Amino acid sequence: MVNKIFFIAVLIGVPLSVIGTVMHLPTILMFIIYCLTIIALSSFMGRATESLAIITGPRIGGLLNATFGNAVELIISIFALKAGLTEVVLASLTGSVIGNLLLVAGLSFFIGGLKYKRQKFNVFDARHNSGLLIFGVIVAFVIPEVFSMEMKEPDTLSLSVGLAIIMILLYLAALFFKLVTHRGVYQHEENVIHEHEEPEWSKGKAMGVLAIATLAVAYVSEHLVHTFEEVGHTFGWSELFIGVIIVAIVGNAAEHASAIIMAYKNKMDIAVEIAVGSTLQIAMFVAPALVLVSLFFTESMPLVFTMPELTAMVTSVLLMIMLSNDGETNWFEGLTLLAAYFIMGIGFYLL
Repeated sequence: MVNKIFFIAVLIGVPLSVIGTVMHLPTILMFIIYCLTIIALSSFMGRATESLAIITGPRIGGLLNATFGNAVELIISIFALKAGLTEVVLASLTGSVIGNLLLVAGLSFFIGGLKYKRQKFNVFDARHNSGLLIFGVIVAFVIPEVFSMEMKEPDTLSLSVGLAIIMILLYLAALFFKLVTHRGVYQHEENVIHEHEEPEWSKGKAMGVLAIATLAVAYVSEHLVHTFEEVGHTFGWSELFIGVIIVAIVGNAAEHASAIIMAYKNKMDIAVEIAVGSTLQIAMFVAPALVLVSLFFTESMPLVFTMPELTAMVTSVLLMIMLSNDGETNWFEGLTLLAAYFIMGIGFYLL
């Protein structure tokens, strides 16, 4: 039933997005259409990556979910950079970090925990990811902010570019570590993928759907970005709130749905890999990549966040580490993460 609704939404939303853009329909209406269309397209990306996850296994499957989930936000952010909306991009990166660690993980733990009293996942992966979270978010995002206080703007940008290159190289090394040199070393015997489960789509069909959906998302995202200014003025939303909450939720809709579905099926290795893996990919690949991409536009983007953004991200990382390092979770821990997210959401709205 839900899949049919999303199919109809895509069937109607994509043509409406094209027609509305050509006919210059009201901006607020188009903003709603663009957002719903991207969410519907993201559902297809989620179903495709879920099929690939069954075929390839939890680690690669989780990586695929994170990658194609973040592809939507990466596309939106590139068009936002092109439009000179660097504050929106930085805010959306903040929103992705706190959204993945608090909203996605929180909903996954909560909904999965309502069905199962205790859910376990690979404790070794959790501890490995904890170190990367501390480096990727706390070290890499806080250091530019601290040094920028004593630097001129060109030097801050140079620091951001150097950091971006190092982060991307380390992220590639982390993938090589998990998928090649240490693949299967930390096998979690208590939480395995059910070998009898059949994927919804074949590998070829899933990859085809991903490619077509990504192209459609790119088109809709380009036009979505141009609605931000008027939408913000109409509803009284700041660029910070639009980036942290709206863009982050719309851009990460695919992985939100995928992680929750996996948790409900008690596939917590994949659910956690989506939430935490997506955060690491945002911090160690997407954010650095956007810094490098911004060099080709009129306004470059140093990797310097505001104090509320930094505080929210650091708090999210520490809370997630404290709750996940034991390799198991329950509905109350999920509710705790959700409570933290809504507290931050209220703060960003009122800021």
